[in-house]
Amino acid sequence: MNHYRIKMFLEQALQEDLGRGDLYELFATDRQTKAHIIAKDSGIFSGEQYMQILLESFSIQILSSKSDGEAFVKGDVLCVIEGSYIAILQIERVLLNILAHSSGIATLCSQYVSLLKHLPMPIKLLDTRKTRPLLRELEKYSVRNGGAFNHRFGLDDGLMLKDTHLKHISNLQEIISKARSRLPFMSQIEVECENLEQVKEAINAGADIVMCDNMTPSEVKEVVQYRNLHAPHILLEASGNITLANIVDYAHTGVDAISVGALIHQAQWVDISMKIL
Repeated sequence: MNHYRIKMFLEQALQEDLGRGDLYELFATDRQTKAHIIAKDSGIFSGEQYMQILLESFSIQILSSKSDGEAFVKGDVLCVIEGSYIAILQIERVLLNILAHSSGIATLCSQYVSLLKHLPMPIKLLDTRKTRPLLRELEKYSVRNGGAFNHRFGLDDGLMLKDTHLKHISNLQEIISKARSRLPFMSQIEVECENLEQVKEAINAGADIVMCDNMTPSEVKEVVQYRNLHAPHILLEASGNITLANIVDYAHTGVDAISVGALIHQAQWVDISMKIL
């Protein structure tokens, strides 16, 4: 985790909520107090690292806490904190929003991961760049806490040629060759394909990874069979409209990875509250 970026994010979140200052502080008497963060749903805890940095900046101690990736049930005390009464009230909403959102993503990810655990062949579950603006760092961190893996963080992470790129590419092999001459040594090239013919073209053009986009499980299986026979070094990723209901069908095709945008954009917040003692 990049602590500098987390601090900047937290400063912006606090500024959004505090504005010109907490009006309660104008007349309230401060004192030391404790507070419990309580789960009102069951799920997977996420947000520990953000919480640590946030509370440290207000000299609030964490007396006990669940760890990132740890399961909890409704009614559990997720963490106990101690510090200035006014400071705890000022960070309350920012803290709860982060924990609720982050834990919601981790919880949904863990549900997907649990469906893939007992398959005969290992497969990676990936997120996508379908994240909320300025929340990518938090949301992808939450995915990892749920047991899944991150795809690209951004356009600088690797080259993916999608349908919108391919619309104006007449010679894929030439483009990939040009890309190889300019990209960093460790960068890989992935090509999005919608059918077997496009897959063949991408493989022949020199792609490292092929994404099977919006294909049915049977179509993906056909691609896997072709890859195994003609280009076993190529990695295959399935993506597009993959849900809890059909992910096992895609996993059984033999692809190396499955990317699911819903891990982030369909996750529901976990209900979390604070109680001052």
